[in-house]
Amino acid sequence: MMHVATISSKRQLTIPSAIFSQLGFKEGEKVLISEEAGAMRVVSSLSLIEKLAGSVKIPTRFKGLSIDQMISRAKEEYFQAKYKKQPK
Repeated sequence: MMHVATISSKRQLTIPSAIFSQLGFKEGEKVLISEEAGAMRVVSSLSLIEKLAGSVKIPTRFKGLSIDQMISRAKEEYFQAKYKKQPK
């Protein structure tokens, strides 16, 4: 079934609720948008993560952690290294 949507002056597109529900999207979820043969394709960014699962080696220090825990720890390590106090 085809649906009509309007692009706002801010270039925002509202996904019709029937399609939104059918695809299992959630409010605030990130999506990937690509152009294929003149058509726009929108997919959940989580689907990319699921596709890559198993193909990316997990560092030993992250083994046994959930994705959220890995992200939190990686951010913490990154910012600690980035803002490490310089000796005077």
